[in-house]
Amino acid sequence: MHSPSSQLLRALRTSLSNSPASINLRSSSSRFPYAISQCAVSLPSTRRNQSSTIRPERMVSRSQPHKPASHDRGPQSGENTQTDFASLDVFSNIPAPSTSIDATLDSGFHLNSGVRIKNGDGLLLVGGEAFAWRPWKTVKGADNDDAAKAGMINAKGQFELGEEAWGLLSLVWPRPDLLIIGLGNFMSPLSPETKRHINSLGIRVEIQDTRNAAAQFNLLATERGVNDIAAAMIPIGWKGKS
Repeated sequence: MHSPSSQLLRALRTSLSNSPASINLRSSSSRFPYAISQCAVSLPSTRRNQSSTIRPERMVSRSQPHKPASHDRGPQSGENTQTDFASLDVFSNIPAPSTSIDATLDSGFHLNSGVRIKNGDGLLLVGGEAFAWRPWKTVKGADNDDAAKAGMINAKGQFELGEEAWGLLSLVWPRPDLLIIGLGNFMSPLSPETKRHINSLGIRVEIQDTRNAAAQFNLLATERGVNDIAAAMIPIGWKGKS
């Protein structure tokens, strides 16, 4: 015999609770032994089972995770398992170019070859050769060097030099693929006329402050060679117009 459905039990429970005879349910259980026993077994109990051994687990909030004791995600590494980052340097066995820049100073540069550029002169590196560079000498209408250096920044705040300042780039062959320009201790956009002239020689150009430009030249000249990378830099002591 099948047990009564939940709908039937719900209807029976409602009728029993609303009927006056429900008060004498226990006394009348002998009259309906099967129905009452079935209801007593099938009706869900609203009381908790106090004998249950299941205990709720403590919930940990995700917003407050357990803080690890250390930053290691696994067992502590031994000395023989540490990564040797020096072995990952692919240029460690490649000698640095003689024109790589060892130091940038307020008034000059120190090169890997031992050459020193002094007296506030700039530096031009082309084809593995180093040249003292005074681009402000091409600025017209300046009474002295200070005015000429300030004149390298035009009225729009752009770094601008005439074609005479880039004359060496038009003489070398093969010409470099990239020219890195270091503009002292600050950054300034390159004027469209100056950029157009350099690009007309088939040379791409990048502008940075002198320290970052020197680091980039050292890396690219080691990787690609001094014939593909050229640099034109002004000492970091030059700050342009005040």
